[in-house]
Amino acid sequence: MTIAGISASANASALTEPHHDGSELYVLEHPGGVGDRAVLRLRTRRGAADDVLLRYVADGEARTVAAVVDEEADGETWWRAELTAVNPVTPYRWLLAGGETGYGWLNGRGVIPREVSGGADFVLTVGEGAPAWHAESVVYEIFPDRFASSGAQRDAPEWAVPRAWDTLPEGRGKNTAREWFGGDLPGIEQHLDHVESLGANVIYLTPFFPARSTHRYDASSFDHVDPLLGGDDALRSLARAAHGRGMRLIGDVTLNHCGAGHEWFERASADPSAPERDFFYFDDSQLHGYASWLDVKSLPTLDWRSAGLHERMGETLRRWLDAGLDGWRVDVANMVGRHGAIDLNREVARWAREVTAGSLLLAEHGHDYRPDLDGRGWQGVMNYAGFLRPVWWWLRGDAITEDVFSRAPAPLYGGDEAVTTMRSFRAGVPWQAVNDSWTLLDSHDTARFSTVAGSRGRHLVGVGLQMTTPGVPMIFAGDEIGLEGAWGEDARRTMPWDRTRSWDAELLDGYRRLARLRRSSDALARGGIRFVHVAEDAIAYLRETRDERLLCLGSRGPHDPISVPFTELETLHGDDARDGVLPAGGPAFHVWRING
Repeated sequence: MTIAGISASANASALTEPHHDGSELYVLEHPGGVGDRAVLRLRTRRGAADDVLLRYVADGEARTVAAVVDEEADGETWWRAELTAVNPVTPYRWLLAGGETGYGWLNGRGVIPREVSGGADFVLTVGEGAPAWHAESVVYEIFPDRFASSGAQRDAPEWAVPRAWDTLPEGRGKNTAREWFGGDLPGIEQHLDHVESLGANVIYLTPFFPARSTHRYDASSFDHVDPLLGGDDALRSLARAAHGRGMRLIGDVTLNHCGAGHEWFERASADPSAPERDFFYFDDSQLHGYASWLDVKSLPTLDWRSAGLHERMGETLRRWLDAGLDGWRVDVANMVGRHGAIDLNREVARWAREVTAGSLLLAEHGHDYRPDLDGRGWQGVMNYAGFLRPVWWWLRGDAITEDVFSRAPAPLYGGDEAVTTMRSFRAGVPWQAVNDSWTLLDSHDTARFSTVAGSRGRHLVGVGLQMTTPGVPMIFAGDEIGLEGAWGEDARRTMPWDRTRSWDAELLDGYRRLARLRRSSDALARGGIRFVHVAEDAIAYLRETRDERLLCLGSRGPHDPISVPFTELETLHGDDARDGVLPAGGPAFHVWRING
């Protein structure tokens, strides 16, 4: 069968399908600004088309330019076309006419033999994306209260429910947000050896501001680090220590809301004439007399029509970058600036990018992020929709029966459905944003992937996909040793530093080897992707740059043999391939370098 231009039969015929993506093989010249030239290429098998046109949109009008043959070799034809970037964002697609294709539009989903809407077009943006170091990173997410305690004695605040370190979180109940295990920033600093040995070089901290919960998404101030975590000096010390090891440090900020105990909200509530009054949506028609995140009383929504809010929040973002952060993850970024008929999301995203220029700006987004990811605001997203979900539904066991963030029944995908979903969410997104989005298997808001997969073998297949798919891999602390959890709060378990015998050593070794491979390869950091084979139980693909080609194979179980037109395959991970035939066992993940 064939899906979106991909052959799912047991051979490498997918390699002959027309292909384009935003990587260096296909974008020879990237425009630095409006008015600059872009040089684009399309790869086809020889005879696939007699004529090729590039169609792009400039000032709202579709324009076409004829492509010319750039080179022909090894049974392939490379077509080249040029355009001028009239606008900051340029959607485009290719038209193949005559030859074996007859008539077909090539966009991000594949070749379509009919007129097609523009939602899946390729997207070219001017300028640079996220800082260059980000594409070369493996991110390690830390929920500070549950990672490590320095042993410092601190009095529990009145809202907290103290817990012993090795106790499981209550998970669901009145104490869920108040369970205090006592992890702190000095504790993280004391365990940087572990993070470094894992192969991670970016630490993402969930919020560190003072709050009335241990998740701290209800900040009571943006001016200080919570004393329970060690205070301002502890953050600066952690940043220095991380930077001394060549690591980066990412903070977590709520641009959509703050806590009801926040100094801004308290002033606004007490005095209608206070400058902070227009930071919020006070409205008696609202459930609590003001808008709040999902009607949660403790999380009042911020009103981004306020110039004063822009000024104050801009000071916040810059202050902590100056204190040592290298960027921000933005909580519920899909909701920022949106309330009823008001939609300032793109404006706020572009403003935040200007304010944080030179740093990482990454958005949390739980569903279709493509309309919000145009290359000018958020630099990337946490890729729940286009990576986590399809990987879960392809690799899941029987423990998880509900969709992420909903109570909908969980599906079970074949490889074709997983790949089609991944491609669909890459379509219509600038390649820079694809590369700067986080490929995650779980987070502090979901079940643990160990619980989802149900076996170490499938877990490691997921890690293999995470480390070799376009994007930046993000590991939730504890995944690497096999921590479990059936939902978000249940997954926020403490690291068992004193019980290393409980760690899954084989899983940890697999994480280390795959993270090391990810950081050693430019093709994995920036290369394009072409699918070689897609079947029910096996997915194979190439990651390519001008100087490196890697072949990756993930299988959730035994499968039919796969023949590939490569004989010189150097094994980088997994088992050897023999005479162009890939291993057929599973679950397993393999990576080979193509040397010929």
